[in-house]
Amino acid sequence: MSAAYLEHLFGIAGRVAVITGGGGVLCGEIGRALGRLGVKVVVMSRSLQSTQKVADEIVAAGGVALALPCDVRDRAALEVACETVLAQFGRVDILINGAGGNRPQATTMPDLSFFNLPADALREVFDLNLMGTMLACQVFGRPMAAQGEGCIINISSMSASRPLTRIPAYSAAKAAVDNFTRWLAVHMAQEYSPHIRVNAIAPGFFLTEQNRYLLTERETGALTPRGHAIIAHTPMGRFGEPADLIGAVVWLVSPAAAFVTGAVIPIDGGFSAFSGV
Repeated sequence: MSAAYLEHLFGIAGRVAVITGGGGVLCGEIGRALGRLGVKVVVMSRSLQSTQKVADEIVAAGGVALALPCDVRDRAALEVACETVLAQFGRVDILINGAGGNRPQATTMPDLSFFNLPADALREVFDLNLMGTMLACQVFGRPMAAQGEGCIINISSMSASRPLTRIPAYSAAKAAVDNFTRWLAVHMAQEYSPHIRVNAIAPGFFLTEQNRYLLTERETGALTPRGHAIIAHTPMGRFGEPADLIGAVVWLVSPAAAFVTGAVIPIDGGFSAFSGV
């Protein structure tokens, strides 16, 4: 296969990507990969330190990056961030909605039953995962509608389709993200441009700072009972590595996926395909 044909299919250099949750383990890796491919990367998260660290790493590798601390639950802050991006780069080609996560207070425990989960903790999980995604799509989807093209990738989860024990709000919020992804794909194509595509990726089990000590023992690194159960139900027999997300993301934002919209792509080592038998 010729280099010219590969560039025709997968070339994305010069595009502008906004990544929420970009200071985290998974979206930080996505940002660094897109930077190496010539994409101008806007790294957004609530933490200035983690956001700036990823942006600096992209620049150190020869890329172009901008760090913007922003809380995706704050519509006004998102509007300011969008104005900054447009002033510096002139457009938004790619939006990756990676801001999300669970909260301990919204997690059932031996000493915290489902019946006693506090409403404010449940709302916080929905606000971060669902509302944060919807608000970012509203704000950064507007310039895509104006320019008649763009690509949105929402970060879902295996727990959207196969809800996990203990995390009811997170699983329900991610299921809502899947539904919203499909709705927005139709809306943007029909109302604005068929060249605006909206998809989601659904990672399986990746070790991150949020879940590492639920899945592995803090002192030894050995698998916890929950970690053992996950590996036993993952045909590939391992946790995902952040780099495992890159191929699907590059495909989805590239011309190679020009006819793909409204899809939720599992990246889970076969977890969603395995019945347990």
